[in-house]
Amino acid sequence: MRTVEIAYTPVKGLGLLYRSEVELTERGVPSNRRFFLVDDHLQMVNGKRLGKLVLIKADFDEAENRLTLHFPEGGVVSGVVELGEPAETGFLGRSRPGLRVIGPWNAALSEWAGQALTLVAPAVGHVGVDRGMAGTVSIASLASVQRLAQELGVDMVDRARFRMLFWVDGLAAHVEDEWVGRQVELGEAVVNVRGHVGRCVVTTENPATGLPDLDTLGALKAYRDPARTTAPLALGVWGEVVRSGRVKLGDQVQVQPTSTGAE
Repeated sequence: MRTVEIAYTPVKGLGLLYRSEVELTERGVPSNRRFFLVDDHLQMVNGKRLGKLVLIKADFDEAENRLTLHFPEGGVVSGVVELGEPAETGFLGRSRPGLRVIGPWNAALSEWAGQALTLVAPAVGHVGVDRGMAGTVSIASLASVQRLAQELGVDMVDRARFRMLFWVDGLAAHVEDEWVGRQVELGEAVVNVRGHVGRCVVTTENPATGLPDLDTLGALKAYRDPARTTAPLALGVWGEVVRSGRVKLGDQVQVQPTSTGAE
């Protein structure tokens, strides 16, 4: 098995960046979901509520602390990140502390979206990924998304719909389901796999337009057995980094045989 794709976004909900290698730390890829968006009620906004966010590309320069947004019409908004007042945000039904980000991005995002949006950075000890520090890594196999395409009766399903950090090749469809409770070596890093990724409406949206055009959830419901996964409508797995290290395209993926007692 080998790693064949690495993708993430510095701002949750925005378009994916593709990299040939990344450094995994206890926070996952440090720039991944480094920021997220909230509305005027401090509720997190992502593709579930505003699918067209995927049309914006974000890049974050860690050394310069500079965030750059590339809008689909060609506009670019860039600046050095400055953190402001605390904000207790609503994040997927849970409270998650953050800090408001000061700079030119809020006005540009709000004007483009047609609604008030504020950029927030997770507070110290928190991350912008759905499952927190225990789920900073996500992995799925190419065969799994190919199996979904068969169920849907289409030639292919764009895997960008699933917004995974790592895609791997060299195993049969959904074999990664069996990794829960085990450790997986990705290049130099080791990940403790803790659960299955239950899918949401974002996967029905075309990553090129942000509009729904494929019933991925109906297809997953039709052939996946929820009793065999830790979440319904599952495709892929998630986990935490237990050994930091570099991961590159083409690196071997090895599953350790012993149980790690994952919840």
